[in-house]
Amino acid sequence: MKVAMQNELRWGGRLERTVAALRRRLRTPSRVEVGMTLIEIMVVVAIIGLMMGTVGVVAYRRYQKAKITNAKQVIANVQQALGHFRLETNEDCPPDVKELFAKKFLTKEPKDPWGQELIFKCPGEHDTEGADISSMGPDKQEGNEDDIKSWED
Repeated sequence: MKVAMQNELRWGGRLERTVAALRRRLRTPSRVEVGMTLIEIMVVVAIIGLMMGTVGVVAYRRYQKAKITNAKQVIANVQQALGHFRLETNEDCPPDVKELFAKKFLTKEPKDPWGQELIFKCPGEHDTEGADISSMGPDKQEGNEDDIKSWED
């Protein structure tokens, strides 16, 4: 009791008032809202959507460039197979690309990444010692600027 009285005198009742205030806070629910509003959630979703859209556009462009690179590689493989064909058969040109596949100079029938057959002219107009090999490109129409040609690489 003596200690309590000394504390009472020293603190002037501040300790009791502080304890009473803390008890009141624990009894009443806090007024701070926990969670997020619908607007905040919508803003976050919109930001994520914009980021995903940007990533999608970049990925699609790279995918299209990869298809063009793949078409160039297919054409190069056909040219290489044509060279092997000439060395082994002593013939100038096969009638078509399918002949290279039939005689096992190619492991699979060559098609461009868009599923179209390659255009094969042997002997070529542009490459008179070899063959003109081309792909119609992404639009699948011959004679446009997006065509991929062996003589332009």
